[in-house]
Amino acid sequence: MKRSLLWAPLAVFILFLIIFMTGLLSPEGQIIRSHMIGKPLPNFALPAGLRNSAGLRTQDFQQGKPKLLNVFASWCVPCAAEAPQLMQLAQSGVTIDAVAIRDRPEDIANFLARYGNPYRKIGSDRTSSIQLALGSSGVPETFVIDGNGIIRYQHIGDIRPENIPEIFAELAKAR
Repeated sequence: MKRSLLWAPLAVFILFLIIFMTGLLSPEGQIIRSHMIGKPLPNFALPAGLRNSAGLRTQDFQQGKPKLLNVFASWCVPCAAEAPQLMQLAQSGVTIDAVAIRDRPEDIANFLARYGNPYRKIGSDRTSSIQLALGSSGVPETFVIDGNGIIRYQHIGDIRPENIPEIFAELAKAR
């Protein structure tokens, strides 16, 4: 009897460890969706992300035509991976504006020189305040914004070739 009591703390610890590891390996929800879907963009006026260019404002998304809002950073590896898909979307006539997170104009310029520039305007969000207000949990993320400035869709992570039809479908629904 005394011997089995000696093993009880170890058994409790192993049980706790199994429960903990199960939660880590198979969480209920792996994707955190923005609470802003279906709501207007937060009011913002960001300075330009590039020298000698315009900044980005909420009003830029209230001009009657759906657009993409891409949240990216020059230091983000998946942002580089999605660059060809963003270029394809832009070449297909999709208007894409961007919010650069915690970035410097020279780093943004180098990133765009290397991977291409699909953006019409880039706003600089040095403190991630607009990113957080959008409900974005990381970079890259892309939002479909309808012509009235309402967030209609959120794509979390890099846009891959197989995601292009879905992006076009969401833009069509936002018309």
